Amino acid sequence: MTWLDPHPFLHGVAWLDEGRPVRADPADRGRLPRDTWDRAVLPTGVRLEFTAGGARAVRLRYRAAMTGPDLLPDCFALWQSDRCLSETFAEPAAEAAVTIPLPTGARGRFTVYLPEPRAPVVLGLRAVGGPVAPAPARPRWLVHGDSITEGWWSTRPARSWPATAGRRLALDTVNLGYAGTAHGELAIAEQLAALPADVLTLAFGTNCWSKVPCSPPLLYETVRAFLTVVRQGHPGVPLLMVSPVLRPAAEHAPNRLGATLAELRSALERAVAERAREDSLLALLPGRDVLGPGQLADGIHPDDEGHALLADAVTGALSPLLERSGGGPPRLIRPRADPRAAAW
Repeated sequence: MTWLDPHPFLHGVAWLDEGRPVRADPADRGRLPRDTWDRAVLPTGVRLEFTAGGARAVRLRYRAAMTGPDLLPDCFALWQSDRCLSETFAEPAAEAAVTIPLPTGARGRFTVYLPEPRAPVVLGLRAVGGPVAPAPARPRWLVHGDSITEGWWSTRPARSWPATAGRRLALDTVNLGYAGTAHGELAIAEQLAALPADVLTLAFGTNCWSKVPCSPPLLYETVRAFLTVVRQGHPGVPLLMVSPVLRPAAEHAPNRLGATLAELRSALERAVAERAREDSLLALLPGRDVLGPGQLADGIHPDDEGHALLADAVTGALSPLLERSGGGPPRLIRPRADPRAAAW
């Protein structure tokens, strides 16, 4: 049996760089901070989605990075709707194949979440005992943010808040979260503006307190400029902005420019609220009270419970925004051809 081309089965893909899914435009990498590109090469949120007509299993052939002395087994998680059906583990190898069993008489749409840390590239896919086909496309949801958006401290990629909210809203989640970065870089805003999108969510600001410190006036103007650039590419698309979640050590502690996280959050929220008066498809989700200290694994990043709560809040905030955009799910926009990189 021949191996099928995996690309029609891949979802959550923003760009391809010589066949490898990446999360920033490789043609534009020279304008990005080095730490942003380093995170963008990890295929966070990229997954396989297929429909099955009685197949007993799917077999994947993949290539992955071999780094570090103590590599954990690769975990391939099989989900249907919002339920994890099984996890299949494979020993780390530079190139390997894994067989993922399907439920008896498997029918319907299934998702396989890949082991993200070793940046796997799926080389081929084939079904065992019956047919599989690429799952139909869903409306495309671009989600930009920092390490919390990237999914840090969730125990599995499928349990990050973007993955969870995307399943609940039946959206094709494209995770553009970059740990340690997301300071409102306009190069990222331009990339978001150029990507096809049916829905957008922005969730940054906490790293503007620490790694690249901002003052409230600076963050206020940064957010205004970021929204302006994104809206140039997506003038009629539902857009949700999530302000920073609780970070106890930063709430009332001044950064190098004398700003507390509470003051920065207020500046960000004011910028969004002012813009929303003229933009009916822009909404703000205040992040401060979404999580409590008990849902923070390290004082900054949510644990699984925290990611689930954040997904609840985002789902609740996006649902009326989607309804305002047309009374139902967002329309499906097909990706535009890009001579520099493939979007699917």
